[in-house]
Amino acid sequence: MNGYVPNVRPITDLKRTSEISEYCREADAPVFITKNGYPELVIMSVETFEREMFQKDVYLKLAQAEAEFEAGAPSVKHKEFLKKVRKTLSE
Repeated sequence: MNGYVPNVRPITDLKRTSEISEYCREADAPVFITKNGYPELVIMSVETFEREMFQKDVYLKLAQAEAEFEAGAPSVKHKEFLKKVRKTLSE
């Protein structure tokens, strides 16, 4: 999101739901809603939400794997891992 400028709108704009919905889908970005000049809500398309949740899950799993590695958990060579994955997928 290089050069990303968030779309910030006042809460009164929620009356224009079709416009906000269309923006969220087309821009693939959230809309930040303010109330009395303060952040109140974030609205985004389902696709954007699912992507964000997927990325959060991936980052969490990477952090867990890194912590396990740092703690000295046994590791598996990539060729052995791929062999196990292929075997599992073929079953």
